[in-house]
Amino acid sequence: MSREDPDVIDSVEKAFRLLQVFSAERSAMTVSDAAAATGFTRATARRILLTLQRLGFAEADDRHFRLTARVLRLGYGYLAALPFWEHAQPHMRELADELRESCSMATLDGPEIVYVARVPASRSMSITLNVGSRLPAYPTSMGRVLLAALPEAELRSYLDGVELEPLTPHTITDAAALRAELRRVAELGYAVVDGEREEGVRSAAAPVRGAGGRTLAALNVSVNAARVSLDELRERFVPRLLETADAITQDIAGLH
Repeated sequence: MSREDPDVIDSVEKAFRLLQVFSAERSAMTVSDAAAATGFTRATARRILLTLQRLGFAEADDRHFRLTARVLRLGYGYLAALPFWEHAQPHMRELADELRESCSMATLDGPEIVYVARVPASRSMSITLNVGSRLPAYPTSMGRVLLAALPEAELRSYLDGVELEPLTPHTITDAAALRAELRRVAELGYAVVDGEREEGVRSAAAPVRGAGGRTLAALNVSVNAARVSLDELRERFVPRLLETADAITQDIAGLH
């Protein structure tokens, strides 16, 4: 990127690329691991990791490097700059308590959704997600709401670049079929996904809008398929979800 854009600082770009390869599956890395994950030389990966360590963003245990809690400062700056997440929480808690299911909010970041608020269900679910968790956009209800709101050029770029992997037997893996589903989502004003990211999990999502009707985030409710039928999800849950998304949108409008 930096070689194509003279305004981009190469070393900063590389540092952020390396930060992003840390994950739940790769929480600790050696210099060799980091080099392999990023495509950098061992010398470059080592210098970046040591710099992160000196700045307090990483710590080393023997030969392995791990991120520290200081990294959360980067994400907190984003959340603090958008105070409407706090206004959404009471509405989300009310919906989660009423339906006795988890309620989440996410935004789009490239090909993924990022959870920015979450109220877990009182009952246990098979998946554990928290603020900051990321999932691919295409097989999720929140992702489809967010993708359906993209301008045509951005959606085309997304579809051209994404790899539609079959995460379950139900996952839409054809770009034309996904585009058709996104058109349907835009027409309905909500999305319903049944076991496309994880079998046995159903979800519905609706848009949360800001000024000018622009979609800022998506709000969803996730349910266990053994407990809630598809008909009940559509007929009982979706109307309350839409009401809650509208209430959050109204609160956001009141902030301006």
